[in-house]
Amino acid sequence: MSKHKVTVVIPAHNEEKTIADVITGCKKYSNEILLVLSKHSKDKTEEIAKSTGIRIIRDNGKGKGAGMRYAIRELQDGIIVFVDADGSHVIKDMPKLIKPLQNNEADMVIASRFLGGSEELHGTFGKFVRMFLSMAIAQIINWRFKTAIGDTQNGYRAIKANVAKDLDLTSDIFDIETEMVMKCYKKGYTIIEVPSHELKRQHGSSGINIMKMGWRYIATVIKNL
Repeated sequence: MSKHKVTVVIPAHNEEKTIADVITGCKKYSNEILLVLSKHSKDKTEEIAKSTGIRIIRDNGKGKGAGMRYAIRELQDGIIVFVDADGSHVIKDMPKLIKPLQNNEADMVIASRFLGGSEELHGTFGKFVRMFLSMAIAQIINWRFKTAIGDTQNGYRAIKANVAKDLDLTSDIFDIETEMVMKCYKKGYTIIEVPSHELKRQHGSSGINIMKMGWRYIATVIKNL
């Protein structure tokens, strides 16, 4: 197996309306695709994904973070690219995330919404709070590790499989992205950001309720300081 093998990991929960397009787009830039389907997913996401011939596993139903950890455990080498199933990520930007890892210029690459813009973090008070909290977390991390990262939260990211395994991640929900960043810095790994525009979710609503989950993000930051 090559260290440059690219596996796209797509955590999904009831995304039947977008999953086919996401998978089709990712096939252009990857060697394989692994769909991590939520234990509680009830729609036709699994059926549609099976028709594309990709590999599918079920997580334990505890959240996106748990699903991502399941995927990391399954993969042995190469590069992992995490992509959301809701169609909000610009798939054609994937080579920008992969190339720095292939060239050994970084250990993790994050698609930055603050560099590329976002249609998802604007429009409501809740989204404003979410954006503000993301910026605050980034500033705390930059202060702690003497770095200059802007977007610690975006789920669109690529990481070397061996690095992901070394992080010993524990988060079950959306705070896993913050945990990944902080543990990378703690272990001396290099993170870079590349611009990527975040599109508005095409169907449904985000699973992130910042009013309910904000404390989890804060607890994760404090735990990893």
